[in-house]
Amino acid sequence: MATTVETGNPLGPSGNLRRRQAVDRFMRGSATAAAVLAVGVLVVVVYSIAVQGGSQLSFGFLTKAPPLVGLPGGGIAPEIVGTFLIVALATAFALPLGVLIAIFLSEFSSPRTAYPIRLALDLLNGLPSIVIGVFAYGLIVYGGPQVAWAGSFALAIIMIPLIARATLEVLRLVPQAQRDAAHALGISRWRTTLGIVLPSCLSGILTGTVLAVARAAGETAPLLFTAFGNQFWNWKLNEPTAALPLQIFTYAISPYDDWHRQAWAGALVLIILIVGAVAAVRVAVRHGTLGGAA
Repeated sequence: MATTVETGNPLGPSGNLRRRQAVDRFMRGSATAAAVLAVGVLVVVVYSIAVQGGSQLSFGFLTKAPPLVGLPGGGIAPEIVGTFLIVALATAFALPLGVLIAIFLSEFSSPRTAYPIRLALDLLNGLPSIVIGVFAYGLIVYGGPQVAWAGSFALAIIMIPLIARATLEVLRLVPQAQRDAAHALGISRWRTTLGIVLPSCLSGILTGTVLAVARAAGETAPLLFTAFGNQFWNWKLNEPTAALPLQIFTYAISPYDDWHRQAWAGALVLIILIVGAVAAVRVAVRHGTLGGAA
């Protein structure tokens, strides 16, 4: 059977080649437009928050406690401290569990065992945060006081699938030859995992953890059911504790214009904290100060 082969045409490209070139230009343009749209939405959101809340930022706003109801002034210092406290405890809960789940899936489980665990992680990642908040409320808070560590527990549930998935992906990037070489030297599987495989992807694990922290730090619904919020300074994990997302929500639904402006300023502070944390980890990873390549 004769076949048609495209050859150089001094009069220009053939019809098939022109069609493929047009499709290629269309797909490149669509991908570029989608990327520009995503960046543009982020720029618009950050710019609008900065315009609305930038005028409220000051040293006093970052170091003072909130005012009494209806009074102007005050700040969000207890909320910043409470956010760090709750998210840090949630990270302490979620990080070891997420990493251990990923190690089991990557190094020890069979395909039959790994599939339902991956499916469970995907389902857990897709659960609405308010459902997780209701679950934490029913499990820990119901019949008792709302406390900070209950909020950390709820946020940890949100963080675990994110950390596990990110860790699993970077573990897959470690060459199998490294594992085989360690086994050939008589090193046990668990020592190979902890001493060779895990350090090789430390930066990737940390990057995934920071992204999970960024997701958890902005959640409001789980904290409404668990940590509840507090207008005053509190360092105890067994008492209601303030958090930035809770304060932003409270200020945003209040009838006071000054609180509305402070809600915008609080949102701007939260964005700055999250972007600063992500940027710091990116810079550290790029300069190779956090272990192997991500």
